[in-house]
Amino acid sequence: MNDFVEQMKIELTLRNYSPKTIKSYYRCVREFSAFLKGAEPDDGVAAREFLIAQKSRPIAAQTFNLYVNALRYLYKNILKKFLRIEIKSARRPTRLPVALTKSEVEAAINSINNIKHRLLVSLSYGAGLRVSESVNIRVCDVNIEESTLFIHEAKGRKDRITIIPKKLINDVIQFMAGKKPHDPLFDSERGGKLSSRSAQKVFERARIKAGITKAATFHSLRHSFATHLIENGVDIRHIQELLGHASIITTQRYTHVARKTLKLITSPLDL
Repeated sequence: MNDFVEQMKIELTLRNYSPKTIKSYYRCVREFSAFLKGAEPDDGVAAREFLIAQKSRPIAAQTFNLYVNALRYLYKNILKKFLRIEIKSARRPTRLPVALTKSEVEAAINSINNIKHRLLVSLSYGAGLRVSESVNIRVCDVNIEESTLFIHEAKGRKDRITIIPKKLINDVIQFMAGKKPHDPLFDSERGGKLSSRSAQKVFERARIKAGITKAATFHSLRHSFATHLIENGVDIRHIQELLGHASIITTQRYTHVARKTLKLITSPLDL
């Protein structure tokens, strides 16, 4: 394997990239190294041929763009070469987020018998959390007096503060009892924090048990949080802050799935 592969992994780690990004970029560059068959990267011809080979495969636009970004990072930061790629990034299909109705969220929550799991799903919806944020909540992140939750180094390494639903305060206090400040709020039976995969399985079982047929995932709880706030007339700038979106454009996606707004529009056939 060419040295630049390991150099890139070290560089990404030193620059404090997320483990997920490091793993993805490392895999892409390692495939590029195998494509070179021991040769050194040139000024971009091999990179272009490699990307053409990837584009000819039935891969998602998001995956192809990952290869492009990984190679651009490699050439700029590791090889110190100018990479001119005349292959445009693939256009990702515009898909609306899958949001549940309030009754569907309630049905999913009510189908969970385990108290800890029910609080996990309830808080994730009520605070608009990603699954990684939910399982990483520590006791010290909870501000009972202000009914707020501190999210430490979320996506993009950004901190933010979101709300804790008042109806969940007593349950949260109960789960904080006897724990140290840096203990996880949602601990695993095996010790340490609950894993993201375990949390996702909790929601998947709840969705099936509640009879919800939508292709909803744990992340749909966050989508539902944003959609329902918009339906209730909350300013989109406030929702942007609660979700931690860098751009208002990302938050505006939820205006397309807000059902209350649609109900106010009369079809010309009904006029």
